[in-house]
Amino acid sequence: MDGNLSVLVLDDEPIVCARVKPCLEKAGFDVEIMTDSQRARDRIQEQRFDIVVTDFKMSRVSGLDLLQAQKVRWPDTEVIIITGYATLEVARKAMQSGVFDFMAKPFRLHELKDAVERAAEKVRAGRATPSSSPEPSQEK
Repeated sequence: MDGNLSVLVLDDEPIVCARVKPCLEKAGFDVEIMTDSQRARDRIQEQRFDIVVTDFKMSRVSGLDLLQAQKVRWPDTEVIIITGYATLEVARKAMQSGVFDFMAKPFRLHELKDAVERAAEKVRAGRATPSSSPEPSQEK
C-alpha cells in the first residue's frame, strides 16, 4: 500500500469510527472520521476523498443521500455503505445508486479493510486510465 489514498469514514456511532480509523491507517490509508452526516456532506463538497465509508441510516443525511451527493461532486470516488438495517430493498437502492460495496453491521474489521482495499485497487486502476480525470463534476 503506497499510503496516498484518502478515506472518509462517516458513522453517527463514534465507536465505529474509533475502531475503523486505526485499522485503515495501519493498512496505509489517510483516514478522516466524522460523526455528523450534515458536516460530512459539506466536507465532501470541499475535499475529494478516494473512498468514502458511510453508515446508511443517520439522523440528518442518510448514507444514500451522501452517496448521491458524492457521486455528483466526485464521480470517481468509491463509496462503501455499512448498515445495521441491511434489507434487500436497502441493498438494491444502494447498488442502483452506484455503491462499490454494501456491508451489514456488525462486520469484522478485516472484512471492511478488504472492501476498502478492493475499492483502492479500482481507484488506482481508474487513475491509470488516460480518460480518467481527477477534476470534480460541474453539476450541482
